[in-house]
Amino acid sequence: MQHPKEAQEPAEKDTVFTQTGPQGRRLVFRLPPSLGAGLCWIAVLTLLLTTDLRADPRFLAPQRLMFLVLLLLAGLLTFKPLQQRLGLPGLVWEGVGGTTLLLYTLAFVPPPTASLLFLPDLPVYLLLFCGLFWATTASALPFVYVFNKRYVPSQTARMILKLARRQASELGLLVALIAGLAGLRALNWGSFSGLILTLFLAEFILQKRIKTG
Repeated sequence: MQHPKEAQEPAEKDTVFTQTGPQGRRLVFRLPPSLGAGLCWIAVLTLLLTTDLRADPRFLAPQRLMFLVLLLLAGLLTFKPLQQRLGLPGLVWEGVGGTTLLLYTLAFVPPPTASLLFLPDLPVYLLLFCGLFWATTASALPFVYVFNKRYVPSQTARMILKLARRQASELGLLVALIAGLAGLRALNWGSFSGLILTLFLAEFILQKRIKTG
């Protein structure tokens, strides 16, 4: 039996930096994970938008290593607190993996020069689609899970998690399909509306089958 005075360990801890100040006193600096994640994402996007990261082709080039370290750190500081607080198993792996694949492709893989039907550019498109699907799914999962937990209270926690994962995957698929239509030079309001309607109907049918099953 747990003692009532035992305090539970917080799900989210600040990053602590210590430094010895004047007269031998230790100065402690606490950096909240949300602030650290924001600073890392700002640095990542700044490098991506203002620096030619492909200029130095060496794998261990300083700017390439800096970009990868900041990208991994940003992902960890973003998704690990969410996984611990919401109880979403695997979110860290999915979030870090998806954002790393997407931004690494944008930063270091030469962009395609033709449409999706041009076979030499097909591997680049596939990397981009996988990165978009993975990153969007992981980023949407916490929001979809919180929404379902609040507005679908009749379901068990396991069913809510399963529902949230499916709906987040549908959002990731939607973004990847939109990028695919853009790669085919076929993206317009008609095709975009058709995708939205198709996914909405698919989710509606799945919900009906689950309720009647």
